[in-house]
Amino acid sequence: MKQEEHRLGVSEVNLVVRHLKLDAKKISNIHDAITEIDKLYGLDAVSFDERSQVLNLAYDASRLSLDGIEDVLAKYGIEVGHDWWTHFKEGYYKFVDENIKDNAEHEAWSCHKSPPHNKRK
Repeated sequence: MKQEEHRLGVSEVNLVVRHLKLDAKKISNIHDAITEIDKLYGLDAVSFDERSQVLNLAYDASRLSLDGIEDVLAKYGIEVGHDWWTHFKEGYYKFVDENIKDNAEHEAWSCHKSPPHNKRK
């Protein structure tokens, strides 16, 4: 199996791909925003399709969240699209991001492990 190279801070296990439609009226500073987003720790790739007005992202959800990316967009006056489908996807993406982050921080537990003082395996 071929292992792909990812940026520093990106684990393939927690890698997610997101597509967000942006508000077409407010994308004049999109290239500056993409430059700043591209520097975020945990981001693997970012691109913007001008024809469809869609921001494409790939990032490690255990290190970066959609909220952090939206904060950078808001700093440049860029908003996520206001249609119902974009809001639905945005909510789903945020739910999955939070779930991945929580699972990455969780320490596995099993009742089948031997107690620490027991020498048997």
